[in-house]
Amino acid sequence: MKKENILFLLLSAITVICIMSIGVAVAERSILIAVLAIAGVFIATGLGFTLRKKVRESSEM
Repeated sequence: MKKENILFLLLSAITVICIMSIGVAVAERSILIAVLAIAGVFIATGLGFTLRKKVRESSEM
């Protein structure tokens, strides 16, 4: 597996864990956990798209 693929796999796993923790936060009625989980989803997804763009741009050259 390439280095980029491992990073994409790691970021997707982090995103899935954050999405699952939103469900836990709803069950526990914890606003703090929900806010942190939503922020984690946005950060992990944003990093994934940014990394994808950099990989695509570097391979086009």
